Amino acid sequence: MLRFALRRLLIAIPLLVVASILVFVLVVNTGDPLEDMRTNPRIPKGQIALQEHKLGLDQPVTVRYWRWVSKAVHGDFGKDNKDRPVWPQVKRALFVTLRLVLLAQIIAVLIGVTIGVISAVRQYSWFDYAATGISFFLFSMPIVAVAAFLRYIGALRVNEWLGRTKNPLIKVQGDRTFPSKCTPNNPGACGLRAGLYDFATHALLPTLALLLITYAGYSRFQRASMLETLSSDYTRTARAKGITERRVIMRHAFRNSLIPVTTIMALDFGAIIGGAIITETIFEWRGMGRLLIDSINKIDPNILLCWLMITATCVIVFNIIADLLYAVLDPRIRLG
Repeated sequence: MLRFALRRLLIAIPLLVVASILVFVLVVNTGDPLEDMRTNPRIPKGQIALQEHKLGLDQPVTVRYWRWVSKAVHGDFGKDNKDRPVWPQVKRALFVTLRLVLLAQIIAVLIGVTIGVISAVRQYSWFDYAATGISFFLFSMPIVAVAAFLRYIGALRVNEWLGRTKNPLIKVQGDRTFPSKCTPNNPGACGLRAGLYDFATHALLPTLALLLITYAGYSRFQRASMLETLSSDYTRTARAKGITERRVIMRHAFRNSLIPVTTIMALDFGAIIGGAIITETIFEWRGMGRLLIDSINKIDPNILLCWLMITATCVIVFNIIADLLYAVLDPRIRLG
């Protein structure tokens, strides 16, 4: 198993190198970060040239790439167009996104896989029909519609029903209360408990929006995979040997049915690090999704490079994790 993991890690190194080159080439061709300065006749050319030198725009692409990647491997992603360090901005946005999407993703996996297994085991039952109908409905809904509907319900109806229109219980703007209510005159708003409560009131609706959409896909994939394994030869052989149905389902069918679903989970977990752009926009969370949009609109190359490299690294890492999970679920993979 250790050699299997090492092989996968060694494969990841050239992939990251290729990803960094592609990312850099794409970003340097997205536009001119000094376009606003060049089109302003009141800005002297000497000031523009100084800014070009500061951003490294006067250097060849190969030199710029080497300077950037040599610093990036040490955690230095440079400065943005306003001369602010890039990494603190990205780190804060990454923390905001992880707080939102990881919780939704984990819950969606647990619920989706569970419902998918039950639907497959009880095929054509009332539960299967109900789960299938709900899943298809949610799977066909765009995230923007679900998020906007939840915001409308949470902001207007539920808070109004609770009598909390001035001080709403369910928050629909931002990832935290700002400015903080933690003051010497209000000690009850300080501490871990108050922080968790504040996070829960802000995260409830965006987490629910992501959960509903993501769960639907997992339940459909898991049901299809489980039905395939239940009708396989090794499952029928296990039943013929007299093994109990519970053991057949859990040890033979369920374990093997997770292999194709694991691929989807790994890709999703890697991709969500880049942020839930629509959800973050609707609920005004300053996460990775909003950071991406802002960096593209402002043509801020260093922020965009950092965002793309973090996303690419996460996708590669989660694919390695998926490979390791394959080997755990099916020992023939690591022995092959």
